[in-house]
Amino acid sequence: MKIDIRHAEPEDADVLQAIYTDEALYANTLQLPMPSKSLWRKRLADIPDNTYVLVAEIEGEVVGSLGLETMVSKRRGHVASFGISVKTSSQGKGAGRALITAALDLADNWLNIRRVEITVYTDNTGAIGLYKSLGFVIEGEMVDYAYRNGEYINAYQMARIRKTKNG
Repeated sequence: MKIDIRHAEPEDADVLQAIYTDEALYANTLQLPMPSKSLWRKRLADIPDNTYVLVAEIEGEVVGSLGLETMVSKRRGHVASFGISVKTSSQGKGAGRALITAALDLADNWLNIRRVEITVYTDNTGAIGLYKSLGFVIEGEMVDYAYRNGEYINAYQMARIRKTKNG
């Protein structure tokens, strides 16, 4: 199955909004239920200079997105973080891996990013396994990190440090 990765366009807003209406998907993010189309249109019309939004397409259908944000602090200019979501019916088909691989290539080879971070809920075992397979390690656990569906949930802080030629 061919997965195409490209930068998001404002025209993708309605498709991404529809993807984020799935409770199984937004429950694993910091997004709130019932996202509005206007919110997604604004997000994609006003992407900050330090943020890169990628989408994955399978057979021309947008099935997921990834936002890579580089830190603006001069002392953390070597760091980026990302958030990712893949449509529930498309999970397990390689779109998440393709999105992260593209983001890591952008970070490593074009943005000179050394450290890439992700925060993931401790019960999101599929995502944790994917991140580990791509070189991310758990650096710590944050207790009561977020409020989800009426209760607090813990999260892991994970990161991948790009190796340099000298170590």
